[in-house]
Amino acid sequence: MQDSSKETLIAYLNDRGFKTVLDAPSGDGWLPAALGDEIVVDGIDLYVSGAEGYRTLRQHDLDEGLPEDCHGYDLICCCEGLEHVGSPLLLLRHCHRSLNAGGMLIVTTPNVWYPQARLQFMLRGFFPSFPSLADRVKPGTHMHITPWSWPQLYVFLKLAGFGTPVIIEEPMSKARHLYEHVLGLPAKWYCRRKLRKARTEEERAYWRAAGSGPSRLGRHLMVSVVKQPA
Repeated sequence: MQDSSKETLIAYLNDRGFKTVLDAPSGDGWLPAALGDEIVVDGIDLYVSGAEGYRTLRQHDLDEGLPEDCHGYDLICCCEGLEHVGSPLLLLRHCHRSLNAGGMLIVTTPNVWYPQARLQFMLRGFFPSFPSLADRVKPGTHMHITPWSWPQLYVFLKLAGFGTPVIIEEPMSKARHLYEHVLGLPAKWYCRRKLRKARTEEERAYWRAAGSGPSRLGRHLMVSVVKQPA
């Protein structure tokens, strides 16, 4: 994850009163130092890097979800992990199970809905950063196998039992090129039409988010969602 995205995420999380955090996948172990010493952070990753700052750091394949004894967290950060997982709904359901009521899940992932990605998919059949893996499918490697957009991520989070997700705007939420603004206009108009016809507040929130700049134009998605009290 780029430094600008990390800075945006930490600013978003500051002063929310989290006490226990799960970092899955933990990657290079940047999160504990960024959150500060007052917060207890556990880490899970396919590769244990020996990063410092974690209360516990253990090796586990997230394709199998989270370990059974993961529970009692105020916050779970799944940063740059969901695109590598072949069983994303299982992982998200385990995240829901592992959070305290009112706890928050953060998901960050490449976004394949921005105009250049759609154009490349039309021309080649593959999204940027999701190439053909012919003769390169090797379990345990950092393969990008599951592409994500706002609509798809919304559905999976709802199926996992979460409330309505929210897009966190960041520097990578903006288009890089003028032509992307132009190519993104049809999707913007479509979402506006659907918004006008929406019947419920949740449906309106969905189409507002779908038609937003970060959803349509950003190369990276950062989403927060809360586990509703039973």
